[in-house]
Amino acid sequence: MGAEEADRSAAGAPAATGGGELPLLRVEGVYAGYGQMEILHGVSLDVRRGEMVSIIGPNGAGKSTVFKTVVGLLRPRAGRVLFDGRDIGGLRADQVLPLGLAYVPQGRIVFPQMTVLENLEMGAYIERDRARLRASLERVNALFPILAERRQQKAGTMSGGEQQMVAIARALMTNPKLILLDEPSLGLSPKFVSLIYDKLTEMKGVGYTLLVVEQNAAKALSVADRGYVLELGRNRFADTGRALLSDPEVKRLYLGG
Repeated sequence: MGAEEADRSAAGAPAATGGGELPLLRVEGVYAGYGQMEILHGVSLDVRRGEMVSIIGPNGAGKSTVFKTVVGLLRPRAGRVLFDGRDIGGLRADQVLPLGLAYVPQGRIVFPQMTVLENLEMGAYIERDRARLRASLERVNALFPILAERRQQKAGTMSGGEQQMVAIARALMTNPKLILLDEPSLGLSPKFVSLIYDKLTEMKGVGYTLLVVEQNAAKALSVADRGYVLELGRNRFADTGRALLSDPEVKRLYLGG
């Protein structure tokens, strides 16, 4: 590893840009795991408002464990998780998510016997203001017009790609400050992979902030403002999406080139 590569991979997070604004999410030197098994060994990353940030790496790198630690499904053993200036590292998921986080787990999890509309309404179950609920539906339908057309269709009868759109749209119903998407292209056809990433880019364009974990590393980096590469629960590389895509070492190790 050369000096420049070592500088990029050691700290994990690139220097802040754009007037020194504090990140919306900051993960600082986090250690976490399951039972006696430690998965994360000092992982650090930042997400700033309006960005799309991708986390890539091989199986077992700790990508999904980062998400579970951020949203309160796991408790960090050391380090800090700061969201919107608040340390949320000790909070449970039911305490974290109302603060403005939305989590889309892998696997296209929908309520199959419910209609599309009912699935979306479940995403806003904490919202009691009918006017705000209608506004959320309008925002989501503008992003996913096919869901408006299929609002009375049972989610379980939809294709995998359509179900993924339901899962993402449901997460948007609370108008979150940050959306975490775990493997959004998992198991989808190439057509729907492209469609889902078009939608993520469109979401970023209208002001959403996104943190995406992906096995499809090239696709994730191609649309990301910045990216992090994890390996064995540690930061390996951190740079802009474009720079990581063109980095010979990243290509050789993670992009099949």
